Amino acid sequence: MSAKIITPEQAAALVKDGDTLAVGGFVGCGVAEHLLEALRQRYLETKAPRDLTLFHCAAVGDGKERGANRLGLEGLVRKLVCGHIGLEPALNKLTVENKLSTYMLPQGVTSHLLRAIAGKKMGVFTHVGLKTFVDPRLEGCKVNDRARESGEEVVKLLSIDGKDQLFFPSFPINVCFIRGSLADEDGNITLEREALLADQLEMAAAVRNSGGIVIAQVEQVVARNSFKPHDVKIHSFMVDYVVVGAKEFTFQTYLSDEYHPEWSGEYRVPMSSVTAMPLNERKVIARRGALELKPGMLINLGIGVPDGVAAIAAEEGFVDKITLSIESGVLGGVPLAGIGIGAGVNSVAYYKQPDIFDIYDGGGIDLSCLGAAEIDGKGNVNVSKFGGRVVGPGGFINISQNAKKVCFCGTFVAGKQQFEIGDGRLNIIKDGDGLKFIEKIEQVTFSGEYAFETGQEVLYLTERAVFKVTEKGLTLIEIAPGVDLEKHILAKMGFKPAIADDLKEMDSRIFFDRPMGLRF
Repeated sequence: MSAKIITPEQAAALVKDGDTLAVGGFVGCGVAEHLLEALRQRYLETKAPRDLTLFHCAAVGDGKERGANRLGLEGLVRKLVCGHIGLEPALNKLTVENKLSTYMLPQGVTSHLLRAIAGKKMGVFTHVGLKTFVDPRLEGCKVNDRARESGEEVVKLLSIDGKDQLFFPSFPINVCFIRGSLADEDGNITLEREALLADQLEMAAAVRNSGGIVIAQVEQVVARNSFKPHDVKIHSFMVDYVVVGAKEFTFQTYLSDEYHPEWSGEYRVPMSSVTAMPLNERKVIARRGALELKPGMLINLGIGVPDGVAAIAAEEGFVDKITLSIESGVLGGVPLAGIGIGAGVNSVAYYKQPDIFDIYDGGGIDLSCLGAAEIDGKGNVNVSKFGGRVVGPGGFINISQNAKKVCFCGTFVAGKQQFEIGDGRLNIIKDGDGLKFIEKIEQVTFSGEYAFETGQEVLYLTERAVFKVTEKGLTLIEIAPGVDLEKHILAKMGFKPAIADDLKEMDSRIFFDRPMGLRF
């Protein structure tokens, strides 16, 4: 039986007022861009559909107008449930203005919810999120007043065998927009040209078993029986409609308009093609993170400063001795940075997003390097809500709570800064005015207390100082050569940290404009 091939406009017309719409994708990978634009245009022209509940797992956007940003129109969405909206400014604005109810869940929970919905299970039981803003004892995932006033709950605190657990109830999904590479005439979907696998299968299963409509955007429709069984990632019985997306709405990632075979694993490129980082404060921090690497480690890197650790691993020539991973499910090689995050160069394997979070949640990560916007004296970290802007945790909570060792990476202060780096020293010419180490953070995305209770090793890496969580709270353990303790560190903190009795200097190799010569 042939799949029904329809236009993007016909697909958009299938979404009804009040529907729950699930949107697939990871930042700019695997996004059904043409379907999102068609729905946007329908609403602009007809003011329908209205009052949707929008659900997505990872961030879906470029920080400008693409991805889920296309749905950031007042009245189109009533409720937003997702893991991250830091790259969705249109939805962010509506959230801050209380024009929709917004709930932020750990990204691993959102992907596992799709499995629970597909399996008609009650929901997801997990330890992930305890003692963070996700916990009902704090904020219960509600990130704006409209969510708090709605009376709707997306998480409950339960005690099972004397242990605290968070429970995220399942809910039906009426429609989904997913992206594939090719479809055959029957509607079987392949993903061989995608930079990752993400959550397309789980999303389609959740919607089908909810009695909903599965719509897949692809690049091309080919003859039936064109695919090997191993290549079919979503069988036609799960697909209601197929849409062939126009070229201008088809992106492997937002990082490039061109197709890169090395991002989809068709071939490998020489690692010399990975550009070395210039010697600046970002490279200093990434180098300090690289000093924590050991052979055989499974490593997760966050976006921004932390993803520089991958570039250092490539520069130092030991990418093949470790496994770098991203919560999108990409394993091995070197992850892409910026809005290419989620994809990688010379990747070794592609797991589905829920699969990688099974590994992460169970403590499978040996080391994670993540960002940090605010840090307090207990070692609590905020990356999800600050300065009037809601970002969300993404996979941060799953990763930071469960990695054997976590390194929070970022500049010591915010604002315009100027450094001289070389000859084994750091010289601070101009310092920023914004404090990151403050007395009270706006939202708890990582709990230092929980980390200490579980015996997790936690480091806070900056260009001038290194801290760790001890029984005394946040403790200074290293200082950069050339930096004054009082002037450049203590005077730039909103609280007085503990200072280690054996305070050390950071490795001077970090501050030379040449490879460090790391050896395992």
